[in-house]
Amino acid sequence: MNPSYVGTIFLSHHKNGGEEKVAEGSPVSNGLERAIVVTVCIVNWNTRAYLEECLQSLRDFPMADGVTEVVVVDNASTDGSVEMVRGRFPDVKLVANEHNAGYAEGNNQALRLGTGDYLLLLNPDVVFKGDVLTPSVAFMEARPEAGALGCKLLSADGSIQRSVRSFPDPLPVLFEYLGLARIFPKSKVFGRYRMTFLDYDSVAEVDQPMGSYLLIRRKALDQVGLLDPDFPIFFNEVDWCFRAVRGHHWKIFYDGAISVIHYGGSSTRQVKPKMVSESHQSLIRFYKKHYRGKIPQLLYWLIEKAVLLNERRILRGLQQNSVETN
Repeated sequence: MNPSYVGTIFLSHHKNGGEEKVAEGSPVSNGLERAIVVTVCIVNWNTRAYLEECLQSLRDFPMADGVTEVVVVDNASTDGSVEMVRGRFPDVKLVANEHNAGYAEGNNQALRLGTGDYLLLLNPDVVFKGDVLTPSVAFMEARPEAGALGCKLLSADGSIQRSVRSFPDPLPVLFEYLGLARIFPKSKVFGRYRMTFLDYDSVAEVDQPMGSYLLIRRKALDQVGLLDPDFPIFFNEVDWCFRAVRGHHWKIFYDGAISVIHYGGSSTRQVKPKMVSESHQSLIRFYKKHYRGKIPQLLYWLIEKAVLLNERRILRGLQQNSVETN
């Protein structure tokens, strides 16, 4: 037995279903006080190399005092991801979809299978460089009002990714698209949407950390529900956090003392123009779901037009770059 798995539950996936295995020396198998269980949920699409590194880091840096189960949902990858997981990580529970169900529904599949007290939404292009699950769980255990927790995301070169935003309420979005956030980046009014004033080394109550690493409390998930599949790629975690905070009065936190490496956009960059459109259309769908009929019609119309104009501007820039490159 690989010693890095001691004290950890992993779920194996066989043709006859999943089989739970309790490692020798586990707090569960020894009959001691029940250990906290964390379910790690990973959705993969054609990112085999990143996924392999991610799973290896989970193996190398297990939770010190808890129990971890890992669920990988593969969205019909064609790069050998499924075969890699089955061959190198047979203790991971693997769901191999025959079609691309999208990021939101893929996570929902993993969330339904998870048995954890906490459930971690984790991108396949995230790598642990230490035990981050133990301090993450400790943070949540100390704050029963916390529904979810995000952490510091670092690029491969060690630079900080600005991964926390406010909810896209009308005024912050307008200030963003009018360029006021760039003019006054330290302003808590004009820079609110992208949180340009946030100290990324701090602990803060926030609206929406990026879902690349988002630890969710089971009780909050049970109350708020799963991710909305109407946001298949973008804004699904924004929508979930919005429902948690505005609908069920949970708090969302960010802890800058906890960090992971995030390569970023490994799946979406494969189809970049399509993803630009999808991100903007997702924001429009978010507004239809949460703001339509609740804000003045003129304001709603202005925001929708601003989003569409920004989408066209970015797509034109991508097209020009493509022509110049060719």
